[in-house]
Amino acid sequence: MKKYFILYKPFLFFLSTFFLTYIALTFLYQEYLNSFGENKLDGITLFVGENTKGVMQFFDKGATIEESAFEPYIKLFYGKKYVARIIEGCNAVSIIILFIAFIVAFSGKLKPTLLFIFGGSIFIYVLNVFRIAILCVLMFNYPYQKQFFHGVLFPLFIYGVVFILWLIWVNKFSRYASKTTE
Repeated sequence: MKKYFILYKPFLFFLSTFFLTYIALTFLYQEYLNSFGENKLDGITLFVGENTKGVMQFFDKGATIEESAFEPYIKLFYGKKYVARIIEGCNAVSIIILFIAFIVAFSGKLKPTLLFIFGGSIFIYVLNVFRIAILCVLMFNYPYQKQFFHGVLFPLFIYGVVFILWLIWVNKFSRYASKTTE
């Protein structure tokens, strides 16, 4: 039994670290959301909405957002037409939590780990804002493709980028990265 534990120790360490980090960050984020009360939009989602409006105005100066008075979401208008809404799940925090949990589970030295977490999180946030803005423009121009864009293409894109970031981390910076001596 002991030899199996030693054999699987790196895998078990990865799993336990990943899940503990994921659960802890998810708990903290849920506490943050609960501090806003029922039917109130959180600050991160509002910030995503403002940033998305800024990107959308690059395509159409008349692009606007409007916070719903009754439900926790932001309405996005493009070409004077209501095209989409941003809810809490659109703000990429859950994706960033997943990203961070993986990086921590494969952590390397402290400074590169923290820098990669910070840089990767900012990159995912910015990418998400552009994703929402482009998604709105596409849904305005191709309304019958809404399901494909929202349900397939853009999730594949954002999770694909996170996967590439993970590969870069594991292969270049983690404690398991191959170290070449020159």
